[in-house]
Amino acid sequence: MKILIAYASTEGQTRKIARFCADHLIDTGHSVELAHASDAKEIAFDRFDAVLLAGSVHAGQYQKVLRNLAIRQRDALEGMKTAFMSVSLAAAGDDPDDWKGLQGCVDRFAAKTGWSLATVMHVAGAFRFSEYDFFKSWAMRWIAAQKKQSVDPHEDKEYTDWGALRQVLDDWLAVGDIPV
Repeated sequence: MKILIAYASTEGQTRKIARFCADHLIDTGHSVELAHASDAKEIAFDRFDAVLLAGSVHAGQYQKVLRNLAIRQRDALEGMKTAFMSVSLAAAGDDPDDWKGLQGCVDRFAAKTGWSLATVMHVAGAFRFSEYDFFKSWAMRWIAAQKKQSVDPHEDKEYTDWGALRQVLDDWLAVGDIPV
């Protein structure tokens, strides 16, 4: 299968996740093109059998460049096998309110783009203190404290479950749509 993975990343974890997805799919025999969303706007989506768009949640929204790509390619996305990968810290936990908020983010993305998201993959992100300025570092430490998470502001902390991600990708390609 020929697959396009287009992503937008703010601090680098979504880029790392997209690269992992591409490597795993190549290792399982697929042809994969990996592109940042800003570069993917010129790509003809109809050249692919499947498209995975990945972005991360920041302040309740996904990156504007990813939203614009989904809007521009909406017709192509509606006519093919697709998945939307939502990367967030909320996906690392089991707080019902966090998951409700995360679903709201996904719903707003779908409404703004007009793309009916048949498959949504939720992937836990990371605290990337090496990428934060003083104020963002403080805010992220406060968020971690509210969730009773221990973090060191001098070290990044990754929550991505790589084995689970591998399985979600395999299920998506083998079965088709997986539950949102």
